[in-house]
Formats: sequence, C-alpha cells, structure tokens
Amino acid sequence: MDVDTIVALSTAPGVGAIAVVRISGPDADRVLMSLGQYGGPLPEFRRATLAELRDPLDGSLLDRAIVTRYGGPASYTGEDLVEFACHGGWLISELIVQACVALGARRADPGEFTQRAYLRGKVDLVQAEAVSDLIEAKSRASHRVALAQMERGLSRRVDALREGLVRMEALLVHHLDFPEEDDPPVPVAEIIAAAEGLLADFDLMLSTAPEGELLREGALAVLAGRPNAGKSSLYNALLGEERAIVTEEAGTTRDALEAVVQFGGFPFRLVDTAGLRESEGRIERMGIEVARRYIDRADVILFCCPADEPLTEADRTFLEAFRETPVVLIETKSDLSGASMSMGVRGTKTASDRLRLSVESGEGLDDLRQLLPQMVYASLVSASPERPVVTRQRHVRALETARSEIASFRAALVDGLPAEIAATHLRPAETALEELLGVVSVEDVLDVVFRDFCVGK
Repeated sequence: MDVDTIVALSTAPGVGAIAVVRISGPDADRVLMSLGQYGGPLPEFRRATLAELRDPLDGSLLDRAIVTRYGGPASYTGEDLVEFACHGGWLISELIVQACVALGARRADPGEFTQRAYLRGKVDLVQAEAVSDLIEAKSRASHRVALAQMERGLSRRVDALREGLVRMEALLVHHLDFPEEDDPPVPVAEIIAAAEGLLADFDLMLSTAPEGELLREGALAVLAGRPNAGKSSLYNALLGEERAIVTEEAGTTRDALEAVVQFGGFPFRLVDTAGLRESEGRIERMGIEVARRYIDRADVILFCCPADEPLTEADRTFLEAFRETPVVLIETKSDLSGASMSMGVRGTKTASDRLRLSVESGEGLDDLRQLLPQMVYASLVSASPERPVVTRQRHVRALETARSEIASFRAALVDGLPAEIAATHLRPAETALEELLGVVSVEDVLDVVFRDFCVGK
C-alpha cells in the first residue's frame, strides 16, 4: 500500500470563484504547517479556517485560502487529508500544488484519491466506479443510479448473491458428509432447486444491464426520413435551440448533428441526419452514408414523414429493414394538413398509436418526450428507484461468469455426476463475485477502473 503523500487540483481547471486543492497522506499536516506558516497548533479536524498560504522557497504570499483538515481514517481516503479552498483561476491552484510538491508531496495519478479510499476499505470497487459515474452523470436517471450504487445498492445485491452461493455450498457440504446413506440429510434435488433459484436471481440482475449501460452514454435516437420531411425542425424543437439549418430546399443537412438531451429524466443522444434518397451529388451521398451508419447503430429511430404525404415504397422498404429496432413513425407538419396517413408507431417495446406532430403549434412534442423513455428504458421507467442497476461491462462479465459456473454446477448434478466433481464450478463463481466487489484485488482490473477518473478524484 502506498505511504507517500499525494496532491492534486480536485475541481475543474479554469477561471472560477473557488478552486479546491487536495493533499492526502502521512505528510499532509507537515505540508500544511509549512504552507500556512503555523507556529502553534494546527486547526481542529473538520473546522474550516482562514489561512495565509506562502511559498516555501521565498515566503511570498500565494493566497488566503480556507483550510479544512480531516484525520484518517475518518476522511475520504482513509488517511490524513487537507483541502485548500483557494481563489479560482489557472495560476493560483497550480502554485499551491507546486508548493506542496516542493515540500515533498507527489502529484496524484488519475483516480488515486478514490483508489486509496478503496484500498483502505472506505468503499468497495462498485462504489468507487459509482463516484466516476456520478461526476459524469448526464441525466437525472443516471444521477439516481450512481447515487444508489454509492450507497451500496448494487453492492448489497451482489453480497446477497454471494450469500446465496455460500448457502448452496453449505447444503452441498451436508450432502457430502453422508455419502453412504440411502437418504442423506440434504437430497440432490434440494441442491438443484437452490441452484435454480440462484440462477433466477442472476437473470433478474442481468436483465437491467442493456438499459443500465445506456444510462452512462445515452441512448442513440436517430432522426431519419426523406429530405425536407421536417427532421431538422424537430431536432431544433426537441433541443430548444436552433442547432440545425432549416430551409425549404431539400437536402440541406449534409452531415450528422448530435446533442445530448434528457427526456423524462433519461439521457438520449439525439442525432439529425441527411435525408435518405438517391443522390447524384458526392457530398450529399457522403452525408447519406453517414446517416445510414448512425441508423444502423440506433437504439430508437424517429422516422419522419409529412402528414399530407403517403409512405413511399422506399419508406416501407426502410421500415421493413429495421423490424428489430424500435421505430417511431412521426407525421410531421400536421398543422399544414388535417388529413392523416395510415401509419403508426411500431417497435419491439411499444404498441402505441401513430404520433402526429407539429413543430409550429407544439402538437405531439410532449407526447414524443414521454414516449421515448418508455420505448428505450421501459424496465427502468417502471422500476422502483431502489432497484439495483448493472451499468458497466465489467459488472456484466463478472455476473455472467458466475452465472455460467452455477449453471454448469446444476447441469452436472442433473446429469448424475458426483457432487464433489460438480462442486468444482462453485469456487470460480464465488471468485467472479469477489472480483466484482474488489474483495479479491486484481491489479489489471484496478488499472482499468481508475485510469478514466479525473486527477483530483
């Protein structure tokens, strides 16, 4: 375990009212005494005090800052920690960091403060990842899930799976203790039933993974359709600002425009694309190719067609090609026509009626904002806020590994293999869950987890 003292700017660099420099390690108080020119006792723990911070080389004033001390283990990192709340700006915080380095501290690596919190048992690995997720949250839903993980919501569920696995191992021990009995205290059928119950618990947890992973990046919602079908106008209306150029000329959009938005508190990456048609122009063809690449990766497609125009054969061919992707058929420009074409909303997660929409009058915009979360995040929309959600591929891999081993254990018992042979699958399952929580420290896993953190966290 590291025993050196680290320092870093913990707030975003740049001009602002306040910046926070954090220093953690056994020499934190010594550095503070030198910077603050303390001749007497240091400030009490957790009491903010005003201090003059001076350059250790020439004694010049760096800043008047608010200093707060935290004594280990009752600190974020679990070790002695000091925070300097200084004036914001590019220079002042860097001068304070340089002064700390001159006094023996080392510049922290990305995520090193949180990594120390993990190594000292302040948080488990899932909680540590949730810190990063909370900072990067782009929606109320992702914020809520990250907070729940920081409060051990997901960790407690994984602990429950481990406990279920341990109970099943206990049943197996009781069975193996009486190998010669015709009617052992724990029959194989009971162990198989316990394994099946545990598999169901894993399946329930893994069922949240597809939507949980979308929470971190945002679901890809792609506007598609013919040129001049109202896609860019709808894009601007959903964003609430003029981002896409809108003209009467068909084929105005030549490249994809992407923005992150929230609908119903859930994150979406909304993309406006070039109109789909056969084109002779090289630039427009390139734009259409970009559009098709986005459409192929879309989590939901918003297919636009003017309300007063029927679906063409090309429209129908397009829709037939995306039967596995949720598609909203949107009748745009409904204010220009009282008629309604014969079309509706189709998708794997909804059976709602067609959606008429007018950017000018606002008709249908709120309906669309409510519909999209129900199509893409259906289980999360209806789920209890306390329900744990799997949000990372690392979690998925660990859970799938554990589930696979338990399934193999069950299959071996069903096939009549000796219980002691079947039991060889249980230890790998337990190890996978321990690695998920970080109970078993694996260096390459830790490197992956913390390398994407900001430096001051």
